[in-house]
Amino acid sequence: MEKKTGSIFSLKRYIIFFLLIAFVVTCSFYLFLRNFDFTKEQIQQNAILTFLNIFFLSLLFCVIDGVQRNIMIKRPVNRILALTRELAKGNFKARIHKVSDIPGRNEFDLIADNINKLAEELSGIETLRSDFVSNVSHEIKTPLSVIGNYATLLQAPELGDEKRMEYAAAISGAVTRLSDLVSNILKLNKLENQQIYPEKTTYDLGEQLAECIVGFEEIWEEKQIRIETDLSDDLRITQDRELLSLIWNNLLSNAFKFTGAGGEVRIEARYATDADLPERDPNTAAKRKGDNLQDTRLILVRVSDTGCGMTEETGKHIFDKFFQGDTSHATKGNGLGLALVKRIIDICGGTITVRSRLGEGSTFTVFFNETET
Repeated sequence: MEKKTGSIFSLKRYIIFFLLIAFVVTCSFYLFLRNFDFTKEQIQQNAILTFLNIFFLSLLFCVIDGVQRNIMIKRPVNRILALTRELAKGNFKARIHKVSDIPGRNEFDLIADNINKLAEELSGIETLRSDFVSNVSHEIKTPLSVIGNYATLLQAPELGDEKRMEYAAAISGAVTRLSDLVSNILKLNKLENQQIYPEKTTYDLGEQLAECIVGFEEIWEEKQIRIETDLSDDLRITQDRELLSLIWNNLLSNAFKFTGAGGEVRIEARYATDADLPERDPNTAAKRKGDNLQDTRLILVRVSDTGCGMTEETGKHIFDKFFQGDTSHATKGNGLGLALVKRIIDICGGTITVRSRLGEGSTFTVFFNETET
């Protein structure tokens, strides 16, 4: 039950006004009339009149104060309270547009603006939560359906060994996909809640990239993908080795996944030049320190492929959680890889850009400072 904020007239405020005015009037009269000689009857008559004046003046001031409080305080507060009640009920679309009836802006307007911003953020978070639950449900349901269907087929007594191995492999693949989904969700959750902190060491970046590339050897040999590498020697970086490994593995996995048979994947790692830096990227531009790269020594890692590419609209959402350009979900993946990449790069103080054309392939470029800042 809500506590009432009070009415225009308040006995407590009236008593305060009465005592205050009585004190002021008494002191004023004493100072002004102390040198005059009045009879007792005159003093008694004027005392009653003065008391009545104080009584009505106190009432008048109390009412004026109540009206002022009602217009300037009570109404804005009630409107703000009404908004917070709606937010508490889960109505994150609620907004407050007019707080005070007095022209001009005051502190209540600032409070209302902040609550509106909070409501907007909560609305966005609620939408993300709903989308997250919906997408997770879909992504979990798909491999579970595969597992269930193939498990049923495996129970057929007349099933041959070849088909049995095929169905078992399909179940194994679905389990792996489900495991990767859960693993990526946990990693992304820890990164977003700042439960993972970079443990920076200095190591050879080119060597790490080579190890990651070799890890996909089976895939690029099976699809006969040409590998082009340009890894500078002794390219040392001070970053969290494990986190950066997640970046390279996700970027390479996408490159090999979306590149068709006989295509090409190129991996490049070197120090960046002025020509490499995106002109309108504020994060990268801030690292340039007046276009003087010698002060920062930016390292560039670029992964390019000749795969299916993406549209401009897809490129705007490529780092969103669970976003997939392939809406049919025909391609393996859960839409978390690039969201994970973006979050790691943000935490480690780097920058990533994407350039892509539909049907021509994609290029992901990552910038990192050479040393810890």
